Amino acid sequence: MRYAIVGTGHRARTWASELSRHGEIVALADPNPARIAVFQKNFPSVPGYSAEDVGRMLDKERVDALVVCSVDATHDSHIVTALQSGRDVITEKPMTTTVTKCRRILEAERRSGKRVTVAFNYRYHPTHEQVAELLPRIGEIGSVHFEWLLNTSHGADYFRRWHRDRANSGGLLVHKATHHFDLVNWWLGAAPQTVTAFGRLFFYGKDAGTKHGYARDYVRAHGAAEAADDPFALDLSAQDDLRELYLEAEHEDGYHRDQNVFGDGVTIEDDMAVLVRYDTGATMSYHLTAYSPWEGYRIAFNGSKGRLELDMNEAAHGEKVHSAALRLHEIWQPPREIPLRRIERGGHGGADGRMIDALVRDPANMPTALDGARSILTGLAANESMATARSVRAHDLLDLSEWER
Repeated sequence: MRYAIVGTGHRARTWASELSRHGEIVALADPNPARIAVFQKNFPSVPGYSAEDVGRMLDKERVDALVVCSVDATHDSHIVTALQSGRDVITEKPMTTTVTKCRRILEAERRSGKRVTVAFNYRYHPTHEQVAELLPRIGEIGSVHFEWLLNTSHGADYFRRWHRDRANSGGLLVHKATHHFDLVNWWLGAAPQTVTAFGRLFFYGKDAGTKHGYARDYVRAHGAAEAADDPFALDLSAQDDLRELYLEAEHEDGYHRDQNVFGDGVTIEDDMAVLVRYDTGATMSYHLTAYSPWEGYRIAFNGSKGRLELDMNEAAHGEKVHSAALRLHEIWQPPREIPLRRIERGGHGGADGRMIDALVRDPANMPTALDGARSILTGLAANESMATARSVRAHDLLDLSEWER
């Protein structure tokens, strides 16, 4: 297989490394030629193209499949271009950021007869696979309780970069939670039906930062004296990859990767509560916090025959840690601690490599464009609920039955 990648930031490196074990990386595209040049240090013979020239790149380099790793709001443009040219597409999550763009992708896929695969790598984490295998033990699922915590290292990063603008990312309920909503859809074999949500910018941004005593008076960290001892500031010059990909590439597009998380211009929430009813009748209470002292997540499933619980700790005090517990409580039985499978090599607990291996081995069984649509529909309905202060039916935003037939 001959692969091309559009968007040459950090995530593209994982794709290039893993896919080159199975096929050939034959072309790169990005709006910033300086970032392409950094990428080409590891792939020196691979030509680079402007992001506006993806269509010509696909034909000239005889590309079989396009991998989309660009800014979320641009996914639909690249996906549709590739489909219309007769190529399959692999896209990073979220598949896209609006209902209109989602409909455009589904229509283009149907007309082209080609395939869109959405890179939901969390499905391929060994522990998440164990959850899927154990769920039948607790019978019909009545409810799910899901809390995801981003710490002030990881969480803050979404407020330094392009994600802070809802127009780019759709907010964290689209960009980040698409992973979590897809997991629940997959685990339950369900689709979102009705969504109610509340959210606010509680911690980041200028007003909240001033209120809580964290605010510093600078726009971006590089060259700012006020940022020198700010634990929330990112020093782009301290790491070679950040310096090359962003600081030394700024002259091309003016993008600042190190914006002040307590500055102006943040248009997304950092604290969100979501209640979802699924077409199976199950409900989920979900909470995403982007300013926690530690990072990890807790999931509990209540079923007709018992309860399954997963606790995962991933980082604390700025350091990577890993501890997890998976517990099965069957009715009338003592609780059981389930031994966890070994976490494998590579990113996201080995999920990245296992996902890409599965993509090459059995592409027909990978997450589809409809899976991508069901996932973002939860987030888009939640955004609509927050904006209107009412419950939102996912079906009213986008009726997927037209493409499910």
